Amino acid sequence: MVRSHWLPAYIGVGSNLDSPQVQVESGMAAIAELPKTRMILRSSLYISKPLGPADQPDFINAVVATLTQLDPLKLLEYLQNIECRHGRERSEKWGPRTLDLDLLAVAGKVFNESHLTLPHPGIAERNFVLLPWQDVAPYFVVPKLGAVKDLAEKVSVKPEIRMIV
Repeated sequence: MVRSHWLPAYIGVGSNLDSPQVQVESGMAAIAELPKTRMILRSSLYISKPLGPADQPDFINAVVATLTQLDPLKLLEYLQNIECRHGRERSEKWGPRTLDLDLLAVAGKVFNESHLTLPHPGIAERNFVLLPWQDVAPYFVVPKLGAVKDLAEKVSVKPEIRMIV
């Protein structure tokens, strides 16, 4: 009998369209329903200015900690299906979106394929990822970067971010 191992996976959740807080909550609820995956913790909600074009609404962001038996590509496929069900359109890089689900890390895996890079690129500079992430896993070591807590202490306060719930 082959047993699948449960691995920690961290997912960034964000929205700035169509009632962003509702979108984020609904996205987290959908993650909790994924097969072979258990949502363990969720961060507080944070509001932040957009990283990309400034002429768009503020984002609501959170991070979810899960345990999963899914391989990273299958988990990404499920996350993209959730985004589609929430009306996600991929028309503009860093543009507004109804729901954005980013696979940040799976255990300590380093993964580099055409449509998935782990850990997620740029997380060391993104306060809207690191601050919620330290709510759920401050001591998780991001491969080649260090502990989430240490990264969060060094990250810029720009764009502006604050906890809302």
